[in-house]
Amino acid sequence: MLRKMMTTLFLSAAFVGVPSLGGCDRTVSHEKTVTESPTGSTKVKEETVTKKSDGSVEKKTETTKTP
Repeated sequence: MLRKMMTTLFLSAAFVGVPSLGGCDRTVSHEKTVTESPTGSTKVKEETVTKKSDGSVEKKTETTKTP
């Protein structure tokens, strides 16, 4: 009986921290710049900085051009 209770207690304690390990990424900043040229083409540049759950920071730049 004591062994069963200790096993249950140990497994419960082990799973308490599981949800905190799989956190979501958090967007720190997002910047969108739209540039139009005299010929009518459009250039869109997006820069996003995200902070991951492990503490690392990721910078992502996307550029699209429309003729």
